[in-house]
This record gives sequence, structure tokens and C-alpha cells, in this order.
Amino acid sequence: MKVEDVPQENGMIGEHGHEISYAVDGKGRYQLVKSVGWVPKNIVNQKAWERIFNEIESVYHKVSHDKLSPLAFYMAVNQMDTGLLSKYVSIAGWRVKRHLKPGVFRRLKPSILEKYAKLFEISIDELKTIPDKLDFNAVKNRKR
Repeated sequence: MKVEDVPQENGMIGEHGHEISYAVDGKGRYQLVKSVGWVPKNIVNQKAWERIFNEIESVYHKVSHDKLSPLAFYMAVNQMDTGLLSKYVSIAGWRVKRHLKPGVFRRLKPSILEKYAKLFEISIDELKTIPDKLDFNAVKNRKR
């Protein structure tokens, strides 16, 4: 692709910066060129976010109905599974899975809750609850 052909079709990336693509300049050398996106990538990103939002919404509903602990909500928002969370907090995977049960979660020691809260950059009180209303813009723009 030539430098002048690098797509500049604003989408999700353009809202937050740019990506770097390799392109060939007029002398036939590769150069790094900024791009704010292109239609196929924008469509794929939109579909990915829709899937993430659907998962978060499903988990939110389950936590609201006491089928899962609030830990599940924060895992979904941070796009984590039990294996990844387990590694980040140095707690065995089978224990993390147990912590997803509301009754077990309510009995967790403050030291364990602190590990989760620290990872998610929230307070223990926030970890014990979920927002009253699900706001996808807040989820999407959450600092990572």
C-alpha cells in the first residue's frame, strides 16, 4: 500500500488516537503512517463491542438476580475470565470460580476482597455492589 492510500476513515480508533500502518513511500521505502481506521476494521470493532456489551448485560442481569456475585460483573467489564483473574490476583482458579457464587462471595475475607478491588482499581464497597444502571459509554471509556 502506498502512503497516500493508507485509509483515513474515521471510526472507533479515530476517537482515541490512531494506529500505525506500514506503507511504501515515493522512493519505494517502507514508512510508518498514522491511520484513524478503515471501514472493514470499523465494522469488526463495532461488532466486537456489541458482543462485549451483550456479555456484560447478561452478567449484569445475573448479578442483579443474585445468580452471580458482583465479581462476575467486574470480570466482564474488564474482559477477564477466571483463568486470567486467577493469575492476576494469585488465587487458584477453582477458588475464583467459587467466589462467583453470591453466598461464597459475601463471606470472603477483606484481604481477598482487597486483592480484587486493587486489581479493578475500585474500593471494596464498590466491589460488593454493581451500578444501579448499566452505562455502556462508561464501560467503553473506562481507563485500562
